[in-house]
Amino acid sequence: MTSSSSKAAGAFRTIGELAKELGVPQHILRYWETRFSELRPLQRAGKRRYYRPEDVALARRIDRLLNHEGYTVKGVQKLLVEEPGDGSPVAAAAAPAAQPVSASPLLPALTAIRNRLAKALVADDIAARI
Repeated sequence: MTSSSSKAAGAFRTIGELAKELGVPQHILRYWETRFSELRPLQRAGKRRYYRPEDVALARRIDRLLNHEGYTVKGVQKLLVEEPGDGSPVAAAAAPAAQPVSASPLLPALTAIRNRLAKALVADDIAARI
């Protein structure tokens, strides 16, 4: 069997090849298909899945958002509706890296709290040494 790295860019990928490329188990890709209606690989005899280049690009985008940028499934669903892109690797790479939806409005407040806690810990440590 040929590895996905030696396949042409336009070649279809099996679920095993895509799972290996993304570093996720195959059942995660099947789960994503139930949560992201945009992710629809071809299914041939025996329900064997074949991911087209646009499916691969979308799976990479979902993986990046979920596993590297901290989005939730609902957050990615919302983002895909708001910024669908064309599924191409170029569009996915050119898409601006947005902050996770759940954290962006809270980030300044949480940073301020973290800074106050750090100052309080330093003050407490100094008081304990006196």
